[in-house]
Amino acid sequence: MRRFWLIAISLFVTLSVGIPERVSAETTEPASVSAQAAILMEQSTGRVLYEKDAHTSLRIASITKIMTALLAIESGKMDEWVKVSSNAEGTEGSSLYLRAGEKIKLSDLVYGLMLRSGNDAAVAIAEHVGGSMDGFVYMMNQKAEELGMSNTVFQNPHGLDDHEDHYSSAYDMALLTRYAMNNETYQEISGTKTHRVDNGEQIRVWKNKNRLLTQLYKYSTGGKTGYTKRAKRTLVSTASKDDLDLIVVTLNAPSDWHDHMNLFNWAFHTFGMTELLEEGKVKGLKDEFYAGQVYASHDVVYPLTEEEREKVRKEITLYRPPKDRREPLNLPSPIGKMSFFLDGHVLTETPLYYKGTEPKSKGFWSKFKEIFSLTIGVRSSD
Repeated sequence: MRRFWLIAISLFVTLSVGIPERVSAETTEPASVSAQAAILMEQSTGRVLYEKDAHTSLRIASITKIMTALLAIESGKMDEWVKVSSNAEGTEGSSLYLRAGEKIKLSDLVYGLMLRSGNDAAVAIAEHVGGSMDGFVYMMNQKAEELGMSNTVFQNPHGLDDHEDHYSSAYDMALLTRYAMNNETYQEISGTKTHRVDNGEQIRVWKNKNRLLTQLYKYSTGGKTGYTKRAKRTLVSTASKDDLDLIVVTLNAPSDWHDHMNLFNWAFHTFGMTELLEEGKVKGLKDEFYAGQVYASHDVVYPLTEEEREKVRKEITLYRPPKDRREPLNLPSPIGKMSFFLDGHVLTETPLYYKGTEPKSKGFWSKFKEIFSLTIGVRSSD
């Protein structure tokens, strides 16, 4: 029994924790993308809608700061005052012009980090949250490992070209952004156009450098810009339209604004969120023990083209019911799963529950901890 549950946990992580495989759509892809590496991902499911060298490790410049912002937000210290060190004040490149000895709230530093790409803010955040630069870099790499960012190594909190082995991939940065966008504070900061800071001594007003958000694209919801001489132009951006939430990452993209808008427009035209399963009672089960007693805890929706919607097949796998069919006392939870297939590939899976054992509504991250029942049981498909 112990061996079975270990297998179940391993398979669930692969399928549902954030390592989605690309499922080909029979549709024309964007004609031209200037980036050396790029990816277009649907946020809620992680489906990769377009990719170009997405797993190649490259320099990423200031989109590094997405991880820095996320760790600051998750630290629980956003209301604390940070004393700026001389080390932070002297950081090269884009700057908030922080002065050694001044005090500023961590939350304001994160705004300055994301909107103005302040390298001095990145160092101040790292020293306060991690205790030191080395301590914070360790935290960055631990979080990357937790999220499955297998082609990523962080060596600093800002992305400057001062380390040879500081890199990531378009895919990994999309995974990070997908996770970050489920944090309401990150969402708010990433999508802020202007932020005003008053620390009692000086008033600062920061305007977001992300032109997609501030000027160019009405469906933009946020993102992070980046540039160094060696990384060239890097960009992460998010956009939403008609319940379709998208993430685009480009690395070394001479025409990044156009790349992102073209990819967003193509996806909004080509894909739509399709309901595959409605929350509540699962219909069509013929076994008398399960009929009318099996539930889904949430809706299952997935980005599909019109052609794909006609080809999706579902399969239900349940534990074998007890032979005497008496009211069960110790049914497993979940009792089984429903799988959705397209052209022989699994699109997604969701756990199923017996009446009275279904869980309360769960958030994005807590769903990762659910374990599917993978034993052979009662099956039906269509």
